[in-house]
Amino acid sequence: MSVKSDVLTMLEKQRGSYFSGEQLAEQLHVSRAAVWKAVGALKKEGYEILAGPNRGYCLPEDSDILSEEGIRNYLPEECRSMHIEVYRETTSTNTIAKQAANEGVAAPAVYVAGMQTAGRGRRGRSFLSVPGGNICMSFLLRPALAAGDAVFITTAACVAVHRAIRKVTGIICDIKWVNDLYYQGKKVCGILTEAVTDCETGVVDCVIPGIGVNFNIAPEQFPEELREVAGALYAGDKRIPVTRSQLAAEIVTQMLLVMGELAQRSFLKEYKKHSMLLGKQIWIYSGTGRAEALAVDIDENGGLVVELADGARRVLSTGEVTVRVAAGGTADV
Repeated sequence: MSVKSDVLTMLEKQRGSYFSGEQLAEQLHVSRAAVWKAVGALKKEGYEILAGPNRGYCLPEDSDILSEEGIRNYLPEECRSMHIEVYRETTSTNTIAKQAANEGVAAPAVYVAGMQTAGRGRRGRSFLSVPGGNICMSFLLRPALAAGDAVFITTAACVAVHRAIRKVTGIICDIKWVNDLYYQGKKVCGILTEAVTDCETGVVDCVIPGIGVNFNIAPEQFPEELREVAGALYAGDKRIPVTRSQLAAEIVTQMLLVMGELAQRSFLKEYKKHSMLLGKQIWIYSGTGRAEALAVDIDENGGLVVELADGARRVLSTGEVTVRVAAGGTADV
């Protein structure tokens, strides 16, 4: 690890506490000049590092900057060498990942941003970005998959993010088939997967799962038309126990782990366990209108098994579903 990374690690572990330049130099076995240079580099990356005579350096408790060094610090050793790029703001991390794929960047790789100006979800919907409130990330993966199996990447990604959120924050989300996570009845994460397939062989060349997490956003920061359906893991809190870099690193870790489960499809059990639809009446929307059905299962291919009003069963591979609330109305999810 670099001196900059080591300094950041020490400051991160004891946020709100001051370390003198001498203490940092002694513990890291480097010169005080090297510490001073590392602190300067961190400040250029956007870190607010407090400093004062006879006090040393301190990372404020409410500091939350997404950075490559910050993410690498929380990765297990075997993952720290992977390709990571972090942007304060970009158009779309999926776009960057696709460009990287075209340039032959080795997989796995991950592209992370605090804000997106052209982020989008399924069916071309825009993705809301709030300064300091989001985690936007896209993976470049090259799994050995047939085109028909690429759908599992989205399902697997849902489970990976679900695991990461639970491990880092203690929050247990609900999964809405096929690509969203909900907390306290509101959407806090959306996933959009894009695949590039070799038309001659039918083999997937690369898969790009894009993940958008609403991390720390106050309700009033959402546009009025979204406040009933969109939420965040934290509601604009000043002090929270984790950082975006911690959660982003855990998502990377869990994503790489779940990729090893694709052949066995073992993650489907977890996906079903946390489904917010199974056992509920839903509306199925299609080009011909809507139909009422009971969501009964997730099949081995990740499809939603529903039971129609006439008792017939049908497997949905794509589509929009709406949960029917007890009062008799409907609540879009």
